Amino acid sequence: MSDTTHDGGVALGAPPSADEGLGAAQLAAKYGLTVSGARPGLLAYLRQLWGRRHFILAFSRAKLTAQYSQAKLGQLWQVVTPLLNAAVYYLIFGLILGTRKGIPEDVFVPFLVTGVFVFTFTQSSVMAGVRSISGNLGLVRALHFPRASLPISFSLQQLQQLMFSMIVLLTVVVIFGSYPSLSWLLVIPALVLQFFFNTGLALVMARLGSKTPDLAQLMPFITRTWMYASGVMFSIPVMLEGKPAWIADVLQYNPAAIYMDLVRFALIDGYGSENLPDHVWAVGLGWAVLLGVVGFVYFWKAEERYGRG
Repeated sequence: MSDTTHDGGVALGAPPSADEGLGAAQLAAKYGLTVSGARPGLLAYLRQLWGRRHFILAFSRAKLTAQYSQAKLGQLWQVVTPLLNAAVYYLIFGLILGTRKGIPEDVFVPFLVTGVFVFTFTQSSVMAGVRSISGNLGLVRALHFPRASLPISFSLQQLQQLMFSMIVLLTVVVIFGSYPSLSWLLVIPALVLQFFFNTGLALVMARLGSKTPDLAQLMPFITRTWMYASGVMFSIPVMLEGKPAWIADVLQYNPAAIYMDLVRFALIDGYGSENLPDHVWAVGLGWAVLLGVVGFVYFWKAEERYGRG
C-alpha cells in the first residue's frame, strides 16, 4: 500500500496485519491462548488434585485447629460436643420416650453413642461442603487451584475430628462390656467407605451451595430429618414392627443407617448380624462408589464457574 506525499514522492504504508479479520476465538487458537480458569479434562483435574494433596491436608489441619481456638477448652470440644449430644438423646429418647425398646441396656448406650458419632461425621461433612465454596470466595478468586480441594479438605477435617471422638466411643463400648477383638478392625473399611460417601455428597452440596448460599440455612432441617429417619437412637426393625416392610427397608438401606450399622456391628458384642440388612457391605460399597464418582463429576462440571459471581 502506498500514498503520494505533498512533494510528489511515494510513501510506503504499513503492510496489512496477518491477524486482520480474525475473531477472538481464531486469535486465541492461533497463539495458543486458553480461557483463564477453564475446566481441565477429568484426568488432568485428578492429576492437579493429587499435586495439591499437601495443601489439602494442611488446609484441613489448619481448619481443625482453628475451629475451637477461641474456646477455653480448645480441642476438647471435638469430643465433648458429640458426647453431650449423645447424653441428651439418651435422656430424651432412651429414658423418657423409651426408644431403647428391643435393645438390652448394656447395648443401648454404645448403640446410641456410636450412632451419634457416626451420623455427626456425615452431617458435619455435608454442612461444611455447603459452605466450602461460598464461604471461601476470597481464596477461590485470589488463587488458581482445583476447587474440589476445598470440599475434600473439609471432609478430611471431619474425618480427623471423628478420630478424636473414636477414643471416647471405644471407651464407652468397653465400659459396657464389649472388649477389643478382631471385629474392631472392621471399623476401618466402614469409615473409609463412609468418608468417600461423605466426600461425594460434600462435593454435590458445594456446587449447589456456591450458587444458592441460602441452602446453608435449610440444610440443618434436612439433616435433622435424615437423622431421625436413620435409626440413630432406635432400632429401625423393632420400632417399625407391624408396619409395611418396605418402609423399614427404605430406612435401613439409606446410607447413614448402613454406615452406623457397620460400625455398631464391628464394635458392639451384643449387636450381631441379625440386626443388619442383607448384603450390608455391598450396599455400603455401592453408596460410596456412587456418591464418590457422581459427586466428583458433578462438581468438576462447574469448575470454571466457581467464584465468578
